[in-house]
Parts: sequence; structure tokens; C-alpha cells
Amino acid sequence: MVSIINILSNPLKYFQGTIIYSLGSFGKIPSFGHLLSGIALILITAQPILAEKIKTIPMVLTETQISQKIHTLPGWDLEGKEIKRVFKFPDFIAAMDFVNKLVEPAEAAGHHPDIAISYNKVTISLTTHDAGGLTDKDFALAETISQLVD
Repeated sequence: MVSIINILSNPLKYFQGTIIYSLGSFGKIPSFGHLLSGIALILITAQPILAEKIKTIPMVLTETQISQKIHTLPGWDLEGKEIKRVFKFPDFIAAMDFVNKLVEPAEAAGHHPDIAISYNKVTISLTTHDAGGLTDKDFALAETISQLVD
């Protein structure tokens, strides 16, 4: 969740043009009181923008949680802050067909894997970059990806 300090330090990031209108309406140089009133007005008028901009970042799993979850995913390995699996196919065309099948579930999850293709091998790496490590999103997408070939 974004704190008020983050919002105040970079209001244009969260409120786009709303702040210019709100603060500009107080005259040439707003006093501190006007500035605070303007911020309150911004928070009220920009609520839909704020709701759209702020995303909840998933919580990073503990080592114990990761260890438990990785055992439920055959073929997946833990490498640092990522889980990886190499899929082998008969040829390049089959490998590319598999990669194309990843698009829909990744988009639906709003979570996109790192993909490396080497002829008939496709390596999938998952981590939640925003959170700085592995989250439930990674394991859920890994399970979905596994079901595409298993």
C-alpha cells in the first residue's frame, strides 16, 4: 500500500493533472494552510485515480512456505529468488507452440514469466519483481503452466 508520505513526495505520479488544478486555484503562491486544503481536495477529487494507481503488492513467502510449495510442483527448482523449470519438446515448432499457450494464462493472472528458448527447450523463470521475491502468484502460475504439458 502506498503511504501518504509517498503520495505527498510525488503527487503527480498518483493524481496526474488534478494537483495542478487544485493547487492552482488558490492563487499565485498558496500558504501552508491552503496547501494542506489543496492536498485534502486532491485526495477527495482524485480518489478514482488513486484507486486505479495503487496496487497491493503481494507478500514475499518465507523460506518454509517456499520449501513446502516447491515440493508440490514436480520439475520446478528453486534458484535464488526464482522458481525455474526446463520443458523439452520434440522440436522448435512444438517449443514455440508451448510458448504461445503461455500467453493467455499469464495475461489472466497479470503475472508474466521470464522465458528462454533454445531450439526444443523452453526455460520458464518465475518471481514477483514488485515484491522482491517469490509469492503465491509465482506458484499459482507455475501450477497452471505445468498443467499445459503434464
